[in-house]
Amino acid sequence: MAKLLLFAQAREAAGTGHVEASISELEQLTAWCADRFGAQFLDILAMCSIWINGDPATFGRTTPIAATDEIAILPPVSGG
Repeated sequence: MAKLLLFAQAREAAGTGHVEASISELEQLTAWCADRFGAQFLDILAMCSIWINGDPATFGRTTPIAATDEIAILPPVSGG
């Protein structure tokens, strides 16, 4: 199973910083998160950047996910 790494608001909404996800394509991530974490998490996910193994990911085409992949969910960051 792929490993989801959750940061900031995503971690708070999920109640954990990491979890294993049984998905084989990136496009399954939203439905998997909805089942696992609920609607509040989806609101946060919509604002997040998604990275796979350290590279930015894009939705809109089939992106395979291997069992050894790490998927980082990164909410927007602000600073001063």
